[in-house]
Amino acid sequence: MSLLGRNVLVTGAEGFIGSHVVEQVVAAGAHVRAFVWYDPNGRRGWLEELDDAVLDAVEVWPGDIRDRGDVDDAVAGCDTVLHLAALISIPHSYRSPEAFVATNVVGTLNVLEGCRRHGVARLVQTSTSEVYGTPDTVPITEAHELRAQSPYSATKIAADKLCESYANSFDLPVTVLRPFNTFGPRQSARAVIPTILGQLLSGRRRLELGSVIPRRDFTFVADTAAAFALAASTDLDPGTVIQLGTGTAVSVADLVDMTAAILGLAVEVVKDDCRVRPDRSEVQVLLSDPSRAAALIGWRPTVGLEEGLRRTISWLEPRVDRARAGDFHW
Repeated sequence: MSLLGRNVLVTGAEGFIGSHVVEQVVAAGAHVRAFVWYDPNGRRGWLEELDDAVLDAVEVWPGDIRDRGDVDDAVAGCDTVLHLAALISIPHSYRSPEAFVATNVVGTLNVLEGCRRHGVARLVQTSTSEVYGTPDTVPITEAHELRAQSPYSATKIAADKLCESYANSFDLPVTVLRPFNTFGPRQSARAVIPTILGQLLSGRRRLELGSVIPRRDFTFVADTAAAFALAASTDLDPGTVIQLGTGTAVSVADLVDMTAAILGLAVEVVKDDCRVRPDRSEVQVLLSDPSRAAALIGWRPTVGLEEGLRRTISWLEPRVDRARAGDFHW
């Protein structure tokens, strides 16, 4: 099943991963409707960075994922839906859990209902490796218990379970795609890799970071986006869960050493207490077994961590001065 000529709705299209997914799906020959957070000033997030040739194939659809009517109108006429709209900041979820429930849970329910009413042929739901919490065993497989260690992860578990229920109750053709830690150009400065790179490229040699002990399995964003295109074009049993990842995990301390080596710098890490999670909420390791992705959708990561860091540095370096001048935010 090809995406060529398909009508594809991408929610969260203005975001980090969403904008890369839009590029990937357009390249596959689909007609894309990009559902973006309504902005009264008309800003379209990272879609504004895409080439004109890509944007010519995109219908930008401003709306609110929390509004059932907005979502239903956006789904109408689409045969494929890639649902990426979500609140993702774990620290913010401690302060505003209600906002995360409204966006991540109610928003997903709105998408599911829209897909059911309009007979969508394929829905891909975006999950997260955070749903596992600190795992009992590694590498993690899709069979691992789900464990909420933050309000954010609780809302993503709820969204995944809603998808499971619609697959079982209504035979809705939904696939749950579970990326591990995605990184690359356009990622929010709050994430760990942009935090490290942003400080180093701004001239700082004393890095303010939270815990440097946790280990993560990092996937370059182009590979994650490719997985969405594959999941959308593969006929899978309703409710199938597929996780991504590289099968290798590195600590935050390892990331600091690797980026410092790439840039040829000597750095020191100092603790930023604002970035430290509550003790029982910190996830110590996330390491994927991505073999199911290879078996079911033919997906394998192609960009290694060091190469991905170099590409991210190349993208971010010319933007650091713009950010300091106040005319650019990432």
